[in-house]
Amino acid sequence: MSEVKMRGFKSTVGVDEAIARFFSALHFEKPAVESVPALKALGRVLGEDVIPQVDVPPLDKSAVDGYAVHAEDTFGASRTNPCTLILIGEIEAGDIPDLDVKRGEAAKIATGAAMPKGADAVVMLEYTKTIDPHRIEIWTPVTPSENVARKGEDVHTGEIVLKKGVRIRPQDVGILVRLGKTVVNVVKKPKVSIFSTGDELVETMEEGKTIDVNRPILLSMIREAGAIGLDGGIVKDRLEDIRRKMVESLAEANAVVVTGGTSVGARDLVPEVVNSIGKPGMVVHGVSMRPGMPTGLGVVDCKPVISLPGNPVAAMIAFEVFVKPLISRLMEAQEELTPKIKGRLTRRIASVQGFRTFNRVRVKRLGDQISVEPIRLTGSGILTSMTKANGILVIPENVEGYEAGEEVEVSLLRPVEES
Repeated sequence: MSEVKMRGFKSTVGVDEAIARFFSALHFEKPAVESVPALKALGRVLGEDVIPQVDVPPLDKSAVDGYAVHAEDTFGASRTNPCTLILIGEIEAGDIPDLDVKRGEAAKIATGAAMPKGADAVVMLEYTKTIDPHRIEIWTPVTPSENVARKGEDVHTGEIVLKKGVRIRPQDVGILVRLGKTVVNVVKKPKVSIFSTGDELVETMEEGKTIDVNRPILLSMIREAGAIGLDGGIVKDRLEDIRRKMVESLAEANAVVVTGGTSVGARDLVPEVVNSIGKPGMVVHGVSMRPGMPTGLGVVDCKPVISLPGNPVAAMIAFEVFVKPLISRLMEAQEELTPKIKGRLTRRIASVQGFRTFNRVRVKRLGDQISVEPIRLTGSGILTSMTKANGILVIPENVEGYEAGEEVEVSLLRPVEES
């Protein structure tokens, strides 16, 4: 790794190459799992394949309120030519039917009730008329299996219903409960320690100082990504202080994130600390991205250390690019897809060729048209450029920019604005 302090970055590494170098220098161990109640598993990463031992539904059931019949008895039925069937009983949801429906017979049945022996279809109540307590008229034909939820229609015994590595959604909780799984194995959340560096940083307003907003933001992003965030506080720009905090953080966490102290100034000491306490040290320092160029990726005794820029927007963008995928890898979680939308630029937006540029934009809908408006204040220290934006437009390294009116694809941070 070339020395860059006080000399600037003579060269930087492409985003994809940086990720490849970083991940190849790490050894990802199989994550530990723990058992949690299914009703508390929302958002957790599944630590096992869910393979049911029962069919769902466990037997044929009626999908509507109506009459269980032999479908063939209804062929040709209409309002002008109804068929008449003998009513032999009634089945409610939850009953175990002991009826045997023969040709020319019918059984009244509720939605979700088990189908009686002999019947192979259900006529909806709306297409029938009661003649007397023992006879009904049917005005419409049904085909075999019509209005019947077949055994195993939802879930078959032995099939993989949920795959290991998925993040559990509300519908997944539902299927777990339906399968009778009150407890499920999920991946233990990795611990990610985060601390800020900088003599100028303080927790609350103080004249001449800067409030540390990066740490609260990044702690929130760590938790949102599914990990446990460990707050390491603020560390002064002193080599020994940073080294001490780094060693403590590595001992208690699965990964360490530092914000600040990663550029090329005299007080940017984090890369030096990382290189001094373990091998291989900094794997990448300087990435071809804007914002976020000073980002450093290191490995110390098999544990990842990510050094993020001190400017809030740059730190957030670099987190999304490097830390979020790392957390997913630590949990062997399936990739989470970011919602995207296409729209037309309201004005030209430039980029530097050779750098991947992350532009904050506002996406608006007017009728059936989607517009993409670049945020005018885009400095990496202007936090409101992120709070005002509802999307990120990424310009690839080989593109110099986009023209006004050009269709582009945006990753959404918030819902589209309605104009």
